[in-house]
Amino acid sequence: MKKIGLIAGNRKFPLLFSAAAKKQGYYIAAVAIKGDTSWRLKKSCDKVYWLGLHEFSRMFDIFKKEGVSKIVMAGQISPRRLFSPEVTRDPVLKSLLEGIKDKRADTIFGAIAAKLKDAGFELLDSTTFLGEYLAPQGVLTRRQPSFREWEDIYFGMDLAKAVAYLDIGQTVAVKDKAIVGVEAMEGTDNLIRRAGLIARQGMLIVKVSKPKQDMRFDIPVVGLRTIKAVIKAGGTCLTIEAGKTLFIDRKASIALADKKGIAVVAV
Repeated sequence: MKKIGLIAGNRKFPLLFSAAAKKQGYYIAAVAIKGDTSWRLKKSCDKVYWLGLHEFSRMFDIFKKEGVSKIVMAGQISPRRLFSPEVTRDPVLKSLLEGIKDKRADTIFGAIAAKLKDAGFELLDSTTFLGEYLAPQGVLTRRQPSFREWEDIYFGMDLAKAVAYLDIGQTVAVKDKAIVGVEAMEGTDNLIRRAGLIARQGMLIVKVSKPKQDMRFDIPVVGLRTIKAVIKAGGTCLTIEAGKTLFIDRKASIALADKKGIAVVAV
């Protein structure tokens, strides 16, 4: 039987991947993170092992025992856990974090990918089996952006790419060619909330991939929660990068955006 390993983080991404892999006839052995991964993962996986971050090193033995050689990472771990005592309780994870030059996303995930490779595993593109969820190019909603919004979109795209190149974050909030907010470790939804308090009404959100995006990890993801956050914050437009952004719950997201007059654009 074809087998694949899954390192599952939070939200819907790992659920979508496991369901898609199952449709392709794969046996799925998942390592789920206690406190982050949804319990619903067990519905679409053959075996789920629930680990705390202090049990990081067990992951390698689990995948070897399951006879897995190819692995996908899907979903995030809550950023606050990076600073929690639990990461120092596993000697392998502690050594990995102490040995890297900084704690940017690419640095951390790159070190984990190297550790997996050293242990004999291949880390696959995280969009494997999920091509249908990548955002197509164009205006995805009924409402087209206004001329002012298009100016902000292109202004924001250049800046978001610069921020992503530095691996600070992948999202910016813009209003009238002013940078209202820049995403850091807090994540896109929290950036949107913070920017909404500053801009009040009329801002737009731009989310991009990194200029040299490693598709094995930390790819941009948006969905219904993103649209709801934009609406609640008084935003008018969400711009994402076509072909490199996973758009989860696209049909429901676009329907809600149309209902609320939000423009969604993939460029």
